Amino acid sequence: MEEKKSLFERWIILEADLVERFGKKPNMEAILFLIGVNEYRGRIPKIKFSKEQKQELMHIAVCTLLSRGGYYAPEGYDDEGWPHFRELKKVETDQNTLAAQEILLKEYILDYFGID
Repeated sequence: MEEKKSLFERWIILEADLVERFGKKPNMEAILFLIGVNEYRGRIPKIKFSKEQKQELMHIAVCTLLSRGGYYAPEGYDDEGWPHFRELKKVETDQNTLAAQEILLKEYILDYFGID
């Protein structure tokens, strides 16, 4: 049986896949933005999203990812296609540091993209 790849190895695979698709290596914010756009059910404007809309899309991504761990539950979409979530429990990690929270998000991102 093959041993599971480390978080680092799987993250490199995801980055390589996204570079192949989009032509450059995305940072965490760009990955969250992509997930947010994917989860948004409204009309994608032909012009750029405003700064506030980009932040909202990244928030949607975080809620979507954390719903995989039972931290949030989707509540539906509003009239403009924006998803809404209900918090079920606080996000707490072993160390409860930003680095630990980033590792948690990375695990859910890898799961979202189907990278084992």
